[in-house]
Amino acid sequence: MKTSKFNRSTCYKIVSVIVIVIFAIAFFFPLYWIITGSFKTRAAINSTTPQWWPHEWVLDNYDKLFSKQQAPLWQFHIPFTGIEFTGPIVPGAIRWLINTVFMSVMSMILTCITAAMAGYALAKKRFVGRKLVFTLIVCAMALPKQVILIPLLREMSALNLYNTMWAVILPIVGWPFGVFLMKQFSEGIPGEMMEAAKIDGASEWKTFCTIVLPMVKPGIGALAIFTFINSWNEYFMQLIMLSSTENLTISLGIAKLQAENATDFGLIMAGASLAAIPIIVIFLIFQKYFTKGITMGAVKG
Repeated sequence: MKTSKFNRSTCYKIVSVIVIVIFAIAFFFPLYWIITGSFKTRAAINSTTPQWWPHEWVLDNYDKLFSKQQAPLWQFHIPFTGIEFTGPIVPGAIRWLINTVFMSVMSMILTCITAAMAGYALAKKRFVGRKLVFTLIVCAMALPKQVILIPLLREMSALNLYNTMWAVILPIVGWPFGVFLMKQFSEGIPGEMMEAAKIDGASEWKTFCTIVLPMVKPGIGALAIFTFINSWNEYFMQLIMLSSTENLTISLGIAKLQAENATDFGLIMAGASLAAIPIIVIFLIFQKYFTKGITMGAVKG
């Protein structure tokens, strides 16, 4: 009997590992194909017989990627002031990558800060209209961004933020999902700890920084990854809000290169490989908090 249970358990584990490996290969293969394809010659890419591993490694695609467009290294615009700082001229792809990293990192930081504060207030503070505010936030999660696109575009134009990174960053900061997620995590904070801090004379800000933030750190880690990826892939908003070459993101830049070089798949793969690197790095940095945050959030009510 024990042997039978042992055999079933062993077979189940073996089958599970095989299935996981198959899925892992299936999801990893497109990334592998893009990265290796970016180092292939044009003839190898267009060959009817696919080369699973490049026979000849070349950097021609990256040379073309970094020579197609030129733009300032940075062009930092301070909102509402009209002040702008411009750097030296560099390949456009480098500027696009810097734009995207800046946009995604700023969106991630600001969203985590505002969502943590809002989630804490909705979970632990009692004020008039609290349930109504939370209901509106939940309803906003189901609202398509296309519905608010025209008012948002007019607002950004009125604030002189159109065609700047802030026109894409600021709408993401008020992400309803982030507030919802952090409220769920803040619900698990023991009220006794907050009462003890209040008795000890801790201010509201000190309580938030020393008690609330450490306890919701897994949620912040998960939200950081969600926000970074959401901001990085926000192609539609970037397309509407950004127009000049120096303000393009890597996604818009690749789309522009694809429109100008429709048959140059090596160039497109080089751009896609460059765009994938930051996403992989961010996930590797935050994966511990991401996994912990997802598992903890799954059992929250």
